[in-house]
Amino acid sequence: MNKVLKFAIAPVSVQRARSLAIAAGKRQRNKDDPDVWFPSVAAMARVLSDENMALLKVIRESHPDSMDALAKAVGKHVPNVSRSLHTMAQYGLVTLTKQGRTVMPQVTSDRVTVDFSWAN
Repeated sequence: MNKVLKFAIAPVSVQRARSLAIAAGKRQRNKDDPDVWFPSVAAMARVLSDENMALLKVIRESHPDSMDALAKAVGKHVPNVSRSLHTMAQYGLVTLTKQGRTVMPQVTSDRVTVDFSWAN
């Protein structure tokens, strides 16, 4: 795979100004720009918690064919695993592919980088 998911941390006001400048054509999105923005380190830490990192590791190493199989592998209840995976999917860390009634999680990248923005 060898894909890097780029996260950045910047206040919402900075994110908004950047998005508006891109929409207005005053700024171009660069290929090195972050894929996902967080408003704070705390917000990012909630998504990149130790438990979520453990889930990602199990998905990468064992390629479970369902959320049920993943929950069993990590010894957690399916609703808790489902909630964590849906949150991680919102931030692009996993994709959830539905096949009939089964949902298969897949990791989207090999690693994550984080950029801390101090200004626009």
